[in-house]
Amino acid sequence: QVQLVESGGGLVQAGGSLRVSCATSGRTFSSYAMGWFRQAPGKEREFVAAISWSGDRSYLAESVKGRFTISRDNAKNTVYLQMNSLRPEDTAVYYCVVGENTLVVRNRPDYWGQGTQVTVSS
Repeated sequence: QVQLVESGGGLVQAGGSLRVSCATSGRTFSSYAMGWFRQAPGKEREFVAAISWSGDRSYLAESVKGRFTISRDNAKNTVYLQMNSLRPEDTAVYYCVVGENTLVVRNRPDYWGQGTQVTVSS
């Protein structure tokens, strides 16, 4: 069973920064892509970012491009999302996801974490 545990969420003022982390455990693919989705109350779940196993390819949603950065440390089985210039509309539960490749992560992830709350005050 694959488990994903997010951490680092919290409250931050608009314009501030926050980094969320996701550590994986259990059995996964021999190599796998990871990424992030988010969902605000009353809104559709949306893709945020994805990164390949080697880190040589990454993808960001247009709404966060230029502000967010995704990275990973395979030795720690961990993926990170650095969020800068945060806006109130970034407020959401952020979910870590795992998939066979970045296409899977972006469209239909294989595994989901429980999420971590990020709140941006105005």
